[in-house]
Amino acid sequence: MFIAKVTGSVISTQKVDNMVGHKLLVVEPYRLEAKDRQSLVTTGRTFVAVDMLGSGVGDFVLITQGSSARLTPETKSLPIDCVVIGIVDRAQVESCCVYDRNEDEDADAKEPQAKAKPAPAPKPKPKSEPKSAPKPEPKKTKDEPTEEDSES
Repeated sequence: MFIAKVTGSVISTQKVDNMVGHKLLVVEPYRLEAKDRQSLVTTGRTFVAVDMLGSGVGDFVLITQGSSARLTPETKSLPIDCVVIGIVDRAQVESCCVYDRNEDEDADAKEPQAKAKPAPAPKPKPKSEPKSAPKPEPKKTKDEPTEEDSES
């Protein structure tokens, strides 16, 4: 078993029949930070896990891999290699709490959510009257009579 953080989801509209209806999550296994042993750090790997419990992005979960992933009643007939088998509430190592879901949720609640502000609408450009170009006088050809010709 491993502790992992749910970092995303996978949507697959075409899959084998017995996988239809199963939620697929991207999970990233974590390990105890080696130097101070007081926090969890990512291993840098990711897996796709079937979720049977309703966990979501940001949750720390327990996963199991390999043939063990098919040992639950819900997964025994599924072609899977990784399954979420628990949602972590608290992880403690040598009397040090390395993760507490309640503290994590409290921290999220205290931090103001950055709301995306809509971009301001562009200011309309003042409508200026189109400058009317002087109309060109019609060019006279030699065949056309001039005013002087018609008066005579």
